[in-house]
Amino acid sequence: MNRLRGLDLARYLAFVGMVIVNFKMAMGVQGDSGFAALIGHLLEGRAAATFVVLAGIGLGLAAARSDYGATLRVILRRAAFLLVIGLLNSLIFDADILHYYAFYFLFGALLIGLSTRQLIGSIIGLNVVFVVMILSLNYDAGWDWSALTYANFWTPVGFIRNLFFNGWHPIIPWLAFLLVGIVLARLDLGARKIQIQLIAWGAGAVALAEGLSLVLQPVMAAIDPELAVLVLTAPVPPMPLYMLAGTGVALVVTGLCLRGADRLEAVGVLGFVTPAGRQTLTLYIAHILIGMGTLEAIGRLGGQTAGQALAAALVFCLFATVYAWIWARVFKRGPIEAVMRKLAG
Repeated sequence: MNRLRGLDLARYLAFVGMVIVNFKMAMGVQGDSGFAALIGHLLEGRAAATFVVLAGIGLGLAAARSDYGATLRVILRRAAFLLVIGLLNSLIFDADILHYYAFYFLFGALLIGLSTRQLIGSIIGLNVVFVVMILSLNYDAGWDWSALTYANFWTPVGFIRNLFFNGWHPIIPWLAFLLVGIVLARLDLGARKIQIQLIAWGAGAVALAEGLSLVLQPVMAAIDPELAVLVLTAPVPPMPLYMLAGTGVALVVTGLCLRGADRLEAVGVLGFVTPAGRQTLTLYIAHILIGMGTLEAIGRLGGQTAGQALAAALVFCLFATVYAWIWARVFKRGPIEAVMRKLAG
């Protein structure tokens, strides 16, 4: 029970991080400095990566509780559901992640039967393939980076290119985060030793990735300025050191939440925030339709400071947390989660 609630806590924290990043982007924060800007920068790509790793853990735990055939059928139906609402969401929010999730789950379902060694090989392979792709293909194709818009997204070629290669969360290499989660689900996550190891391994991975990036950037730039991108830890493009850093953050967050669940429950915090952690699909849609919709109505989309974006994100998250807590006192699942359960199992 506490293990699952610890994962709900991790999902909640990842959701808050994603709201902060998305509000920063939607509110047009550029070239700002200070504490709020630093928070937004540190969360970019890390919160979303943590979310995908946690999705992989959930997928792995579900597979362990039932036979493969039953799990596959449910996953495929849920992937179809996420694809539909994700594509609808893409009409109003270019950086939608839900339609990517549909394909993460599709490929995850097909690969979940692999051994742990094979999964690790697949994780490494996805990163290697992406490096080959970025060296041989045009990563900027379709992008207007000044406006953060993607041309031809709704054409077959543009959609496939965005989905697999140069979108916000491309399958290659982002599927690796889901596979990391599946591997983690095979550990005894309730064991104190494993939780401490997750924190230690994760911190070490972040330190290694950031340290290597710092050392290698001037070396690569001296050889060819364009090669410096290969050792960046920024999420766009998602190079191997970013993937390592993102995985490390996910491990740290997961380990800390699993370790701290009991203590937070004792002081009454866990029961207040975990309902939101179980309704992240509903709240993800809400932060776009309601959160960003409100910002648009009051003229706050574009030209805002990092402090304003952070404040807006935290206010939304507070209201979302209170809503989820009240909703959970009456209903077992969030509204969209309940619809998905009804339609897809």
